Amino acid sequence: MTINNFDDNNIQWKQFGNFDYFVYSILNIDKKNLIIDVLFKFEANKQIFLHRHKALNTTFVVQGEHHIYKTNGEVKETRAVGSYTLSPASDELHREGGASEGAVVLFSIRGNDGVLYEILDDDANVIGTLSMQDLINLHEGEEQ
Repeated sequence: MTINNFDDNNIQWKQFGNFDYFVYSILNIDKKNLIIDVLFKFEANKQIFLHRHKALNTTFVVQGEHHIYKTNGEVKETRAVGSYTLSPASDELHREGGASEGAVVLFSIRGNDGVLYEILDDDANVIGTLSMQDLINLHEGEEQ
């Protein structure tokens, strides 16, 4: 069996504001069907900001191991390379990150033209939101 390693050198990664420990690349936005496909690259052994998903997310782990963390920082779930997961909209707060090698995860965000994510501080106060239109604006700005 041949082992194929994922090479992300040709992906144009972007920093998301002032947030640390991950970069992203929007692959496609289907405005008609309200679907956004985006790659996230998580740094090794780091956790991104506290957030909750307000729309259905499907994920596919392309490289490494994707970790979902509880609000107290404990690992709640480990998703190995090749894992496909459906995560419906939820009020559950969590952080995400990559294991010892980091992780590249394909997210397909579906079916919501309003708020897709709520971003929270460490005291679980909402400090920002991310909408379909926000991602459209980011993507259109990247194409210019």
